[in-house]
Amino acid sequence: MDSRSIVHMDLDTFFVSVERLVNSSLNGKPVIIGGMSDRGVVASCSYEARMFGVHSAMPMKVARILCPHAVYIRGDMEQYSKYSSVVTQVIAERAPVFEKASIDEHYIDITGMDKFFGSLKWTRELRQQIIKETGLPISFGLSVNKTVSKIATGEAKPYGEMNVPGEIVKPFLWPLSIKKMPMIGDKTFRSLRMMGIDTIGTLSLIPQEIMEKTFGKNGVEMWKRSNGIDFTPVKPYVEQKSMSTERTFDEDIIDVKLLQTKLLGMVEKLCYDLRRDNKLTSCITVKIRYSNFDTHTQQRRIPYTSLDFQLNEVAQELFLKVFNRRMRVRLIGVRFSHMVYGTQQLSLFDDTPKMMRLYYAIDKMKIRYGIKAIKRAIFLK
Repeated sequence: MDSRSIVHMDLDTFFVSVERLVNSSLNGKPVIIGGMSDRGVVASCSYEARMFGVHSAMPMKVARILCPHAVYIRGDMEQYSKYSSVVTQVIAERAPVFEKASIDEHYIDITGMDKFFGSLKWTRELRQQIIKETGLPISFGLSVNKTVSKIATGEAKPYGEMNVPGEIVKPFLWPLSIKKMPMIGDKTFRSLRMMGIDTIGTLSLIPQEIMEKTFGKNGVEMWKRSNGIDFTPVKPYVEQKSMSTERTFDEDIIDVKLLQTKLLGMVEKLCYDLRRDNKLTSCITVKIRYSNFDTHTQQRRIPYTSLDFQLNEVAQELFLKVFNRRMRVRLIGVRFSHMVYGTQQLSLFDDTPKMMRLYYAIDKMKIRYGIKAIKRAIFLK
């Protein structure tokens, strides 16, 4: 069993809590945030709305039927990002090692803190400091690894705290539903239920070989986590301001279709990197260097997104603005900046759930079989 001390901190109904800080009249009311059209999806909802069966990722059309009297808000990513940064700054000033897992959750490694201060006491004081400086409700779980601490946070919510020391990890985990365990999605949940597995304890008793045969490497990982085993490290957080890529051609070219195809490929690669790292961008820059080494750029601010078709459309428009058809091109590049750390769910404000599901499926194939496993037909020419 792990002998580390890992904290998981999660802001309660983060988007809703920020909206309530800005507008106190929302306190106590069911609040639902997400895309406003019927094609939109719920990005976040208050506990009052959850009492009517509303939950994240639910179609907005269904949410309106279940809770027609709720206050519906499209959401403000600029505002949420600002408050997230304040929370991160409070943690950064006090924590020895921390990882920003998403816009509203952090992991902190405080192994060894008991020798000097007391892990639970330190974590409680940090939580109170965050509440004092931001006014946002936050919960935490403290345990021996990331899996158990995250599950503990879920059990502590709302606005609570839970300490699960090593000796009670298994008694804590085993009565819980398998749905409480990270990495078990709807499809895996259904498969496990068909095997007669409904609690983490039952899962822990299945022979590891059977789990591996049924689910591959993920099966082994699920078995380990069900037994309280998780050696995943807390990755030190480094804020990435931008990401970019560029291509210098062996021979200067003037073929506009070829240049647009190269640009499309670069945008797709950066979008994949964004989604892999759970990030969104709100600014895109296209750069062209001509054969005489003159360099020109065009930039545009956009709503936060990580979706290929949205970013490529803007990139192609910027390319046409900066491209001089009478000169040959030596280099072309694209850069994403003004990025925020957050889950894909934030893109649900864009009312594009079908496109997001398509990109999820493509990303999964790339992760499993390699980034070149699937590509547009245009790149095969």
